[in-house]
Amino acid sequence: MDKHCTKKNGPVNAPAFLTKLVLSLLLVAGVGDADEKRIYTAKLVEQFDVGNARQGVAVDAGHFYAVNNFAISKHDKSTGAAIARWAGRAEGEPLIHLDSLMELDGRLYASHSNYPVSPMTSSVEIWDADTMWHVSSHSFGISRGSLTWLDRHDGFWWAAFANYDKVQNGQTVPYGHTNNTQVVKLDDDYRVLQAWTLPLEILDRMRPMSNSGGSWGPDGMLYLTGHDLGEIYVMRIPDAGSTLSWVATVKVPVLEGQGIAWDRSMSGRYLWAINKGDRKVLKIKMPDISQQ
Repeated sequence: MDKHCTKKNGPVNAPAFLTKLVLSLLLVAGVGDADEKRIYTAKLVEQFDVGNARQGVAVDAGHFYAVNNFAISKHDKSTGAAIARWAGRAEGEPLIHLDSLMELDGRLYASHSNYPVSPMTSSVEIWDADTMWHVSSHSFGISRGSLTWLDRHDGFWWAAFANYDKVQNGQTVPYGHTNNTQVVKLDDDYRVLQAWTLPLEILDRMRPMSNSGGSWGPDGMLYLTGHDLGEIYVMRIPDAGSTLSWVATVKVPVLEGQGIAWDRSMSGRYLWAINKGDRKVLKIKMPDISQQ
C-alpha cells in the first residue's frame, strides 16, 4: 500500500490495516480456531431399525438403501419396510468390505476395499437399484488407500482414499497412517485429476481411524464424516494449496460416523446417515450454515 494513501479522517496505518485484513481473510477461509460461530447442531427427523445399517446409506425418491460389509438392503423411504436385498455369497467371495453407498440415475455405487488386508486395494461396485442386481465393477487395484466413499458433483466423481493409524490384524505397523488420507476428484473413467488432504485438526478427531463418509450438499459444500464421532465436517475446495478448507462442524448426537447421503430427490436440507451401534438409519434435518 502506498504510504501516502489517506482516509477522510487521516492517514492509514498500513501495518495495522494489513494485519486486520489478513485475520479477516483467515476467518473467512475457515483457518484458525474453530470458534462457536462455526459449530451447529442438526435435528433428527426420523429413524428406522435396519439390521443392515452398519457401513452407510444411500437414498433416492422412494427408497433408502442400507449397506453392510457385503450386503445391501432396499427399504421403503416412508416406513422403513424392507423391499429387497442383495448379499454376497460369503465374506471375501469376492466382496470383502463395502464402505459406503450412493444412488445416481437408478444405479447404486458402493465404495469397496479389502480392509483390513494389506496391501490395500479398492474398487467401485455398481448395482441396478430397481432389480438389486450387481451390474458392473471398476478396480483401482493397489492405489492411495482404502476407498471409503464416492459421490458425483459438478460433472465429476469425488471420493476418499482412507488410511489409518490403527494397527490391524497381525500387522506391526499402522494401516497406512491417518495423515495420508486423501479426497480426490476423478473424471468419468475414475482417473484422479486432483487430490487434497484434510486439516490436521479434523484428522486428529478421526484417528486412529479415518474419513468414512462424504456427500456434496445443496450449498456446494462437501460434508465429511469420520468413523465414530457424531460430527459432520463442512468443507470446501481451497483457492490455493492442497488442504481442504474447514468451514463448519455440524453436531449430530445420534450419529456414529460412517457413510452419509444428501437427499437430492426433495427440497430442503435433509441428509441420511446411520447409527451403527443401534443399527438405525437416520433422517436428519441439517442447518443452513449460509444463513447463520
